[in-house]
Amino acid sequence: MSDKLTSSDSNPFFSEIRGILQQARHQVARTVNTAMVKAYWNIGKRIVEEEQGGLAQAAYGKGLLKELSKSLSNEFGQGFSLANLKNFRKFYLTYPDKGKSYTLCSLLSWSHNRLIMREEDDARIYYLSESKKQNWSVRDLKRQIETKTYQRLLSTQNTDDPITTGENITKLNLLKDPYILEFLDIAEDSSLQEKDLETALINDLQKFLLELGGGFSFVARQMRISTETSHFYIDLVFYNYLLKCFVILDLKTTKLKHQDIGQIDMYVRMFDDLKRGEDDNPTIGIVLCADKDETIVQYSVLKGNEQLFASKYRTILPSEEELKAELERERRLLE
Repeated sequence: MSDKLTSSDSNPFFSEIRGILQQARHQVARTVNTAMVKAYWNIGKRIVEEEQGGLAQAAYGKGLLKELSKSLSNEFGQGFSLANLKNFRKFYLTYPDKGKSYTLCSLLSWSHNRLIMREEDDARIYYLSESKKQNWSVRDLKRQIETKTYQRLLSTQNTDDPITTGENITKLNLLKDPYILEFLDIAEDSSLQEKDLETALINDLQKFLLELGGGFSFVARQMRISTETSHFYIDLVFYNYLLKCFVILDLKTTKLKHQDIGQIDMYVRMFDDLKRGEDDNPTIGIVLCADKDETIVQYSVLKGNEQLFASKYRTILPSEEELKAELERERRLLE
């Protein structure tokens, strides 16, 4: 009896007390984080106001921040370097009024905000919203920004309107082109087999779900759908609770062919007929291929189809310049 009472691993009472303390610590951490983010905004505001009041603004501001950094570091320790004070100033200038974006800022850590405030307006709103909604870690957020997730989503649109987030998200807002799969640690060459790509994606499923976007849950690999005469196997099946529909992926390690379009079209029709529930929206089919033939995209059933899509994947992280050029090319082709 004594051993049972002292076992913190199996005793429900101990677990309950532990949960209370953990919840309290999380609440304290959130409260402290909100207070510090607000403090940094207020510091940035005062720096801007003081600099604007200087007679020789540039020289005065430079000397002011150096002296302020030295004074704060002596009294409060690390975290008040000259670079950080400049970040506080930029933070205030990015959100000069306490609107919706500022409210989102206060719900994220300073490390999140420091990354996000360097983005342009629409991208910044997207990363603020998604960081909170998807509970991205700082590492997750950094990867999303480095791989230009917002711009890749935008490259699938035929409009310059901002990406919609939240409950009004649309099909296109969930599709990227290209998908960046650098976490698979696979070289970009033609020797990759589809079964190897599929296995690698399943082995790194958590990272793949992050790359797919919000609302995705894994359902099955090599799902069999059968008719009276034949059996067919779908590479990967997901369900998206935001769209309330199944999303099926057909993996191709070669350039997109017209046969691939016919195959995904057939899979979607069969899936809707045999697997889709009464409350589910129509199934979305995506061919994830090593490259796309734009002529096939332009003149196949992909054109204007709301359920069928083709996207490229990259197994290495392109340089910023390469990715920008690729996204711009996709935008031009779309237009």
